[in-house]
Amino acid sequence: MQQIAFEVGFNETAFALQSNKADLRIRFFTPGHEMNLCGHATMAMISALLDKDSLNNKTMLNIETAAGVLPIALQSGPEGNGLIQMTQSSPLFTLFKGDKTELAHAIGINKDDICDDLPIVYGSTGTWTLLVPIKSLAAFEVMQPNNKAFPSILTEMPKASVHPFCLETYYTKPDMHARHFSSPYSGTIEDPVTGTASGVMGAYYAKFIVDQTVEPCYQLTIEQGQEIGKDGEVRVCVTGDLNQLQVSILGQAIHNKDLKIDLTE
Repeated sequence: MQQIAFEVGFNETAFALQSNKADLRIRFFTPGHEMNLCGHATMAMISALLDKDSLNNKTMLNIETAAGVLPIALQSGPEGNGLIQMTQSSPLFTLFKGDKTELAHAIGINKDDICDDLPIVYGSTGTWTLLVPIKSLAAFEVMQPNNKAFPSILTEMPKASVHPFCLETYYTKPDMHARHFSSPYSGTIEDPVTGTASGVMGAYYAKFIVDQTVEPCYQLTIEQGQEIGKDGEVRVCVTGDLNQLQVSILGQAIHNKDLKIDLTE
């Protein structure tokens, strides 16, 4: 599986396996290593299995991942069949204690571009990433990541990716904008759209941005990939109380193309 992921070269490659504790087991690999969970690769896998009529007309199923057994809901409606809702692991946050100036320079911006009134935190709903609040959309257009510098700056979690975001957006519908810069251990530079990071962004929104006295129930739309010509959109649902948030992402996938690779050499 690792060899296939390396040959394919995508940000993530997903593999479907049999499971003795769920309807399906999915493993996720970057070109460099295995991941616990990948949101958009899950969407792609479920969509591919639907296209092949491999889910026996189920509308609910559980998937086994390295981040736990997670529920998937399949919906149909005005937007067409194949609308997939994926519940992620419970969100976790850890404060970033590193140097903000070094962090800013590692993604090609200045320290002044980072918000002072919101925390920089490591967040996870299955995969750890560093959430970096940015003041304005303009900074995203000049970002140039130096991925190799990340481990020396992210001393608490050297293998984490970096996920800058802001509340300004290119389009009117989305609530937040983001980019996602890969860990140097993954073998990629930037992820066009990121399901798990979008999910933990929703939890961040509920925990740090909005009025915490209100019980959260948010439907957010997050845009990503515009700077690299890959318009993407993830819908995020956040429910529960602030001590036990539940996060799910909602989206669709389309068949792009078939690939053939040679593993004989």
